[in-house]
Amino acid sequence: MTLGAHILDVLGRPVESIPPGQGSARLAEIRATAAGTAAGAAVDLARLGADVRTIGAIGDDLLGDMVTAALARAGVGTGGLVRKAGAQTSATILPIRRNGERPALHVPGATSLLAEEDIDPGAIVSCRALLIGGPDALGRAACRTWLPRVAAAARASGALVVVDVLHPGGPEDLAAMRGVLAAADWFCPNGDQLLALTGRGDLDAAIGDVLALGARSVAVTLGARGCVVAADGARDRVPAIPVTVVDTTGCGDAFNAGLIAGLLLGCAPGDAARLGVACGALVATGLGSDAGLRSLDQVIGLLDGHDRAAARRIRAAAGGTEVR
Repeated sequence: MTLGAHILDVLGRPVESIPPGQGSARLAEIRATAAGTAAGAAVDLARLGADVRTIGAIGDDLLGDMVTAALARAGVGTGGLVRKAGAQTSATILPIRRNGERPALHVPGATSLLAEEDIDPGAIVSCRALLIGGPDALGRAACRTWLPRVAAAARASGALVVVDVLHPGGPEDLAAMRGVLAAADWFCPNGDQLLALTGRGDLDAAIGDVLALGARSVAVTLGARGCVVAADGARDRVPAIPVTVVDTTGCGDAFNAGLIAGLLLGCAPGDAARLGVACGALVATGLGSDAGLRSLDQVIGLLDGHDRAAARRIRAAAGGTEVR
């Protein structure tokens, strides 16, 4: 189950510059995808073989139709999406540079309109894992009031609770998320987000701040430097997998999907993070948050070429087991 930000991304590549006036430029590729920390991860989890449902607010517009259709096409259950009358669906235009960088033109849209009464409590207490994707995008009021109740209900029912953020934010945003993080098994920001949220200049100290708030484990993605995992009282640095980068959009969402899939399979935290890194690497090889990633076997195959021992352990964990 994913809950949070649902965004329509429209991406084009390669974009060297915006033509002046009424000028035009030819691109090699333009795509539209269901993205955001809830929708993007939901698509990736479905491709890894999970039975996924998603919850979030979208507008009553064509963009909302497109997000819903993209999720359904990937096999994600969309019954938890609510259409907000008169609101625009959250959307982003992403001109992707040749080196994979992705400046963004964003409309916040309907995401923050999700309310507690929009959520079926039965869906929360019946899932095996709940990813709260973008609590900061849902708003500080939601973070201080009903989101902690949702996270606590999922965890009390035995679900794995994972939290990620959409924006860098600042210490005031971290303070607002205190109750959500206290109910979380994992917090999974990228390095820039974590340093901005904590106001720290040191990653280890920033991780310590989050653990002090009650989050049980932290995974920090670091792009080409891999990730750092703090779990069970230990720190583990997982290296990146070198790939030819086309677009980095959605790599963090793919990491979250791989981490969750690995943990549900019973993998140790370090191996689950290695699966997440491999998912992120595959997504970076194509355009959009759903590019490159096709199946769990494909991801394990990529990892096998870089960390054969980890790939064997994950393959053994996945043998005869469904990620559901």
